[in-house]
Amino acid sequence: MSDRPVRVRFAPSPTGYFHVGGAKTALYNWIFARQHGGTFVLRIEDTDAERNRPEWIEGIQAAMAWIGVDWDEGPYFQSEAAPRHLELALRLSEQGDAYWCDCTRESIDARAKDTGKPGYDGYCRDRALGPGDGRALRFRTPREGTTVVADLIRGDTTFENANLEDFVILRSTAAPCSCWPT
Repeated sequence: MSDRPVRVRFAPSPTGYFHVGGAKTALYNWIFARQHGGTFVLRIEDTDAERNRPEWIEGIQAAMAWIGVDWDEGPYFQSEAAPRHLELALRLSEQGDAYWCDCTRESIDARAKDTGKPGYDGYCRDRALGPGDGRALRFRTPREGTTVVADLIRGDTTFENANLEDFVILRSTAAPCSCWPT
């Protein structure tokens, strides 16, 4: 482990009720921070403006208090960093590390049904689209090699890059997706 201070976060989305999976994640991160004298940060992933509800933010905080998980910093709100996210997303596009996509959920699902492989298939990856109405910005994941995620609980997990989707980093509404760190 690094000599840097431990800093972990829990980043729930207030689009529904707090659930046991969220409680487990919060608890694991909280315990890890406490064991290492670190900082536990609560960051609310509120970028899905249409589905967020203030009562669910309150519910998240109340449920965390009920299970005994307190936070050292926050709550921070992902939407507060939107200008920075937009700047970074556009930089990735300029560098060629992201691309514009005009696929609808229906067209993605139809192609997936035809191929038998779920999820986005990279259809717009080489179409050289620019920004426009109804277009999302997708991260251009590497196609060769593997990605290894070091997980203290499950151990190293390896993913074939060819099986990873080009995920959305900027929605067609210009809102950043929750995959962006602050």
